[in-house]
Amino acid sequence: MARFFAKRTLTAIIQVLIVTTIVFFALKMMPGDPVLLMLSRDGSSVDPAAYEALAKQLGLDKPILRQYRNWLTGLFTGDLGMSYTERRPVMDAIGDRLPRTLELAGASLLIAVVIGIPLGIAAAVKRGSWVDLLLTGISSLGQSVPVYVFGYILVLIFALNMRLLPSSGYVPIHRNPVEHFRRLILPACTIAFGFSASMLRMTRSSMLEALSSEFVRPLYARGLSKARVHMKHMVRNMLIPVVTIIGLQLGALIAGTVLCEAVFNWPGIATLLVKAISNRDYPLIQGCMLILSIIFIVTNMVVDLLYGLLDPRAR
Repeated sequence: MARFFAKRTLTAIIQVLIVTTIVFFALKMMPGDPVLLMLSRDGSSVDPAAYEALAKQLGLDKPILRQYRNWLTGLFTGDLGMSYTERRPVMDAIGDRLPRTLELAGASLLIAVVIGIPLGIAAAVKRGSWVDLLLTGISSLGQSVPVYVFGYILVLIFALNMRLLPSSGYVPIHRNPVEHFRRLILPACTIAFGFSASMLRMTRSSMLEALSSEFVRPLYARGLSKARVHMKHMVRNMLIPVVTIIGLQLGALIAGTVLCEAVFNWPGIATLLVKAISNRDYPLIQGCMLILSIIFIVTNMVVDLLYGLLDPRAR
């Protein structure tokens, strides 16, 4: 297991370096000049001396390979540079927003697991019944409706018509815990809807495969009840593909978080990234992409480790 962990850790580090390198050079090929954008918001002429001074201050006067080397050096020392728009270190700007994004993604994942896995088991156990047809129909709907469309539907129903929940915004938990969680419900449920639909279908498929396997009949012959066979002897085998689908859907979870932060005005790292892109804030864009890629890669590594624990053949 230690060798498997070391191999996955090394792979994750290489993946992060590849992603950050691609992002760095792709940004340099984007149209637009951040120095001109900062000095002339209205398109007016810029003093050449002021342009050169600001370019030197931001380190943009150096050759691109030198800029990349400096950025890599800062990456390993925890210094990702200064944000052009936030006027503070990139790590500080991201540090304020990242916990909110992780909270939203974590709440969405928790809701999806709590809903998707039990309903998937129920659909498999009741195969062919109206319960199975209803649940599979809902899961198909959840996989086909775009996340932002479902978000607007929830806002229309629960915020505008029923007025049970606020439509958007963010309140720090230390200021008002109740209002904080009220504003978390709609975006978290929006992301969880599609994620739980995928989890439901995968759980149902895995459970049906376990129900038809050969090792089930001897358990019934020993006089074990259906409930005990289902919960004690099948869940472990069923969890292996479910853990896999969680890993495969992490990209969709992150993408859904990006869209939901925009729809619900949730001030997380995704809204910070959108602002940075619109302002050509290269250090902040690179920092946000670095953090998002690390989250994605590390979470996938954790999923692989869990898969290895559940199925030793995968090590």
